[in-house]
Order: sequence, then structure tokens, then C-alpha cells
Amino acid sequence: MKIKFFAIGGTIDKVYFDALSTYQVGPPGIENILREARVNFDYEVVSLLKKDSLDMTPEDRELIYEAISKEQIKHIVITHGTDTMIETAIRLKEINQKVIVITGAMEPACFKSSDASFNLGSAVAAVQTLPSGVYIAVNGRVFDPTKIKKDRNLKQFVEKLD
Repeated sequence: MKIKFFAIGGTIDKVYFDALSTYQVGPPGIENILREARVNFDYEVVSLLKKDSLDMTPEDRELIYEAISKEQIKHIVITHGTDTMIETAIRLKEINQKVIVITGAMEPACFKSSDASFNLGSAVAAVQTLPSGVYIAVNGRVFDPTKIKKDRNLKQFVEKLD
């Protein structure tokens, strides 16, 4: 099985520039995380966008949709900013015959305290075991994107109480 990773940007790929006193989206951290984890599966990483998810537009989501829908590989993991990953997941729900798992991090992958490695590992396990569909893997859980929301105070995703 081959897994294709699409890096969209978001906090998981942010790096800190001291001279600017700000964060910017840098290169995908996926390959470093996978190398350090010593994974033994075939994979490919594509950097599709380098955007904070708050800056994403409907056109960006269409670009993601087109890239994923045309992809021949069935097992897809997307790293994405947590603020709007639900919207992207819902847009991708029209894609059939693929397992698509979106993940991200509350802190940049380069931080020791980051949840990036854990979330990426959860997404890798999920993409290999779930049936076709679109999922979000964060905080040690796998969610249906239509049934969750981000709780900024807890820095977690939680189920919606409808």
C-alpha cells in the first residue's frame, strides 16, 4: 500500500523567524516526522499549498478537491491548518473510492511540545484501516467532520452537541 501525503500548510508546517517575530508557513514537516518514526511503507509527499487555513479561499478548496479527485492513489493523508480543516473535509466528501484523512497540529511540528507527530501517526493508522470516506484525525481520535467543532479554549476537537 502506498500513502500519498498532501501538505496544505497550517500550524503543523509553521516556522518561527526571530528577525520578524512572527510565524510563517514553511516546507512540509511530513518527511522529517516519517523519517524519524522509521516508517516502512511506501509514500509520497506533495506540497500543494503553503497557507494558514484562516487565509484559505473557496478557490483553494477547489484546487485541493481537483488534486485529490484526480489522484490515482487510494490512501490520502492531508496536513492542514486546524481552523478550517472541517470545511475542507466537507468539500472533499463528494470524492468516492478513496480513504482521505485530514490532520494538523495546534503547535508547529518543530516544537518539542507539538502534537504534530502524534496526529500524523494517528492519520497514518486511520488511512490504512478505515473504509472509503473523509475523516479528521486529531487529539487521539478519528472524527466524522460533519459532527465536530474546534474548541479553541481546550485546543481540541470535540463532538458537536446538536
